[in-house]
Amino acid sequence: MSFFEKSLSTLELPTVLKMLSEHAVSAPAKEECLALQPSVEPAEVALRLEETTCACTMMTVRGSPSFSGVKDIRPALARADLGGSLNTRELMDIAALLRCARLVRSYVADDSVGHTKIDSLFTALRANKFLEEKITSSIAGEDELSDSASSDLADIRRKMRAAAARAREALQKILSSPSYAKVLQEPIITMRSERYVVPVKAEYKNAGPGLVHDISATGATLFIEPMAAVKANNELRELAAKEKLEVERILAELSAECAAHRVDMESDWFLLVRLDVIFAKAKLSYALDCCAAAPGTDGIILRKARHPLLKRDTAVPIDMELGRGFDTMVITGSNTGGKTVSLKTIGLLAAMNQCGLHIPASDGSALPVFRHILADIGDEQSIEQNLSTFSAHMTNIVSILEECDGNSLVLFDEPGAGTDPAEGAALAVSIIEHVRAKGALIAATTHYTELKFYATNEKGVINASCEFDIETLRPTYRLLMGIPGKSNAFAISRRLGLPDEIIEDARNRVSTENASFEATIEKLEQMRVLLEKDRDEQRLKLREAEENAKQSARVRAELEVRLDKADVKARREAERIISEARETAEQVFAELDEMKKRLNEEDDVHRINTARNELRRKLNEAENSLNPSAPQKEDTRQSAREIRVGDVVEIRSMGVQAEVVSISADKTLTLKAGMMTVNAKESEVYLLEGKSAKPKKKPVSSTGASLRSSSFNPEIDLRGMESIEAVATTEQFIDGAVMAKVSPLRIIHGKGTGALRTAIHQMLRKNKAVKSFRLGVFGEGETGVTIVELK
Repeated sequence: MSFFEKSLSTLELPTVLKMLSEHAVSAPAKEECLALQPSVEPAEVALRLEETTCACTMMTVRGSPSFSGVKDIRPALARADLGGSLNTRELMDIAALLRCARLVRSYVADDSVGHTKIDSLFTALRANKFLEEKITSSIAGEDELSDSASSDLADIRRKMRAAAARAREALQKILSSPSYAKVLQEPIITMRSERYVVPVKAEYKNAGPGLVHDISATGATLFIEPMAAVKANNELRELAAKEKLEVERILAELSAECAAHRVDMESDWFLLVRLDVIFAKAKLSYALDCCAAAPGTDGIILRKARHPLLKRDTAVPIDMELGRGFDTMVITGSNTGGKTVSLKTIGLLAAMNQCGLHIPASDGSALPVFRHILADIGDEQSIEQNLSTFSAHMTNIVSILEECDGNSLVLFDEPGAGTDPAEGAALAVSIIEHVRAKGALIAATTHYTELKFYATNEKGVINASCEFDIETLRPTYRLLMGIPGKSNAFAISRRLGLPDEIIEDARNRVSTENASFEATIEKLEQMRVLLEKDRDEQRLKLREAEENAKQSARVRAELEVRLDKADVKARREAERIISEARETAEQVFAELDEMKKRLNEEDDVHRINTARNELRRKLNEAENSLNPSAPQKEDTRQSAREIRVGDVVEIRSMGVQAEVVSISADKTLTLKAGMMTVNAKESEVYLLEGKSAKPKKKPVSSTGASLRSSSFNPEIDLRGMESIEAVATTEQFIDGAVMAKVSPLRIIHGKGTGALRTAIHQMLRKNKAVKSFRLGVFGEGETGVTIVELK
């Protein structure tokens, strides 16, 4: 076993692979998961990761495909290919594989996910439904063929049932005969040597002709086949022999067909096992809340990375970088502070990535593909091999130096430990420098102050530490980049109960240089804590500000909705008032028409028309005020001269040409526009010189047009509108139809999801002007249209 493989075991990759195998369905896929090894080829790693990502995407949309029934059928197919006959169990396994291949192939039948990299694995499955159904219909159970396997088998079994019935009938006559009552041990029919017999008392064995097939253990009972049943039993034995031959023939025929499709079925087996492994990776990704690491062209980048074997709710994530600006990281800190876990997390996640597994980290993480991942972690001292802690570490380091190269990740756990601190620190620095010279990336843990100095002063080497809470005297397990850590031996010892006088004596024995360095680290740590506290407070304030902004946006949106509703309500009320006013005006007009019929004086007719036009003008002004969404442009044109009788003018508010009939003393103009006589101020008209009176219509808003026009369109199209807008528009439409006395109405709302149709129907039920409504029938628009009858 190479040291690379030993390092994978040290990093606990086999434990992760065991977790992976638990998510696989078939036994062959479980074995593949356990045997998975990191790839050292970047293209293969990229393919593995993309397959896992595609499986995750598919599972999100469609769920996981079923791989039940995938068993290793290759030995059975090999024997069938040599002319052997398969048993029913083996044929059932083959049918199960074919059924699984057919169902898995149909997993990508729809295109809800789009094309993915693993679609070709699904489409390459060659499910043989004909052979699957032939095997399934031929085998009734574990060791039994069904009658439908062949017509000959069905005929043989029918004859066997008839022969058995005849034999039982002959024996039943003997059982029911009074003369045989004392002869029989029990009045039952049983079988011995596949022949029907009756139990006879030993002393009456010669009471009738028959063949003895068996004797009870006590010798008191003989199982005799009476001569009356011999013929039927003989026929039954002959048919049983024929049945056996036919079963063997059918099994041989099915085996030959399986052998003919051996290549396709073995290909299906390989594809199904591979897909099972890929989807097991996707399931593990969901179980550990993982994501795919990007290719690490600039080195290792881990964001909120967790060790996969630690509980997710208790594991403290780490952030670290290695390879951009520095190739070596020296991790220091107190014992049990998380240094070794951080080291294992880096190595294990790199190995998982090269196995095609997603890693338990956040987006933005990146990992290169290493040729070797080499780790010297833990205490491997051995009494049997006469190895001390130092010797065990040195043995591993020698192997690492032999295997590492420029594309390696090397992890040292306290190099140089277990010997004289001065010599051990010197050895550790020399080993790290030697590995750096080969171009490898290095992460090492240590307690040596010399290595802290080395990481501080050496270019390309960075300090890191596992955070220690000074107030609680407990580690927080956070990895801090750029800051060396303290061992905190004195603080931990005091917490554990070591007397203060011993601790103070120990402090005095520490060299001045080391004490000064540790004091500097302590001050840096205090400054870092204060800076992080300030940063956290700023982040909290920023989050509060963002939350307040979101709350303000929600309140503003709610106010806008309320204002829109209030505006719609006000418009509806105003339209109701205008409608009532118009009805009143129409009644007045009717009365005026009656009066006009009874009057002959021209001045009275003129007065009536003037009153009528004035009233209509005021109503139209009120209607136009309800349409702020379509404001009329102010007409700033000025007449070229004073208006005289006989001039042609344009009424500014209506856009209609009219002839000036007369001018009163207060400059009120009486205008004739077709059959209509209108009074207007001189400022309300514009002189048209050189033109004859030809009334023309000016485009107006939809609401004003629907109120003033005598031709009302009984159809409205609401498609594309929101529910609130559509309901308000429809209510205006119905009000206009009521005033125009138009019914029935056709409301086009489309089919879609039905939300718009439901909102319109709810409004129609509450509208007092609606007599009834229904969905359209064929030719009217069906469910996309509602037909409304007004009262």
